[in-house]
Amino acid sequence: MTDSPHNAKTTRLAVLALIVLALIWSYNWIFMKSVLRYVDALDFTALRCAFGALVLLVMLPLTGRPLKPPPWRPVLWIGLLQTAGMSGFAQLALVAGGAGKTAVLVYTMPFWMILLAVLFLNEKLRLPQYVAVLIAAIGLLLVIQPWAWHGALLSSALAVASGVSWAGGTVVAKRAFRHQSVDLLSLLAWQMAVGSVVLSALALAMHKTEIVWSPYMLLVLGYNAVVATALAWALWLFILRTLPTSVAGLSSLVIPVLSVLWAWWLLGEKPDLAEGSGIALILLALALLGGLGSLRAALRRFFAVR
Repeated sequence: MTDSPHNAKTTRLAVLALIVLALIWSYNWIFMKSVLRYVDALDFTALRCAFGALVLLVMLPLTGRPLKPPPWRPVLWIGLLQTAGMSGFAQLALVAGGAGKTAVLVYTMPFWMILLAVLFLNEKLRLPQYVAVLIAAIGLLLVIQPWAWHGALLSSALAVASGVSWAGGTVVAKRAFRHQSVDLLSLLAWQMAVGSVVLSALALAMHKTEIVWSPYMLLVLGYNAVVATALAWALWLFILRTLPTSVAGLSSLVIPVLSVLWAWWLLGEKPDLAEGSGIALILLALALLGGLGSLRAALRRFFAVR
């Protein structure tokens, strides 16, 4: 049975939206790294999350949604983990770490989410997940290289902490809203508002260097608030409504791949043999979690002749 022409067109648009989303979020790692010439890491994270939250909150009434927040307790925890923790640790990791390497380590989130789901949601691991976690663990060791006590070790630890925080926020959301529905855009907006308050307090307490309000700084801030937040999350909601969750999860595989390529091309961040092998193993592990099968399914649907 084939899809109707309308459904086929919507599916193609969703796949295109997924490609655009991967380009937006992968290139943002280049912006987030390069902007540190003009602003401290915590200052920029607080600013981008505050403006991003503002844009998302404005989008709520514009899209016919109420401004009333979801239940506050999970929103607080998700804001602390997914916005303050994930964004804060990731930006701090970029101070000494490369953009591509940091992106790969942050996007190990699916593996931490699997482990946290086993601990807190009583989920069982399947054989492909066992294999993927093992391969990812070997890849992490090769990327982080804990046997070499160099300056990038702290950066790698911060990037991994970002992925763990992101996974923690996802597990909290899944546990809190398992038996009730919640509007995703509303949840994103309010948890980002909570996280931005925490980040702003930390940035004020640790502020050292004056912000250079250069045109480039304003460009990156605007990109993060409007393109990487408002537009990207609108695309993500459309993708989630249209494509299967497994296909939507392709972004977890495509984004770090593109980030490494952007960083290699634009910032000269060529991975050494150990890092390159570790990155390849992490991406292979992500593929084992369903990425490649989802890609084949998406491409079949996208290029199907009806």
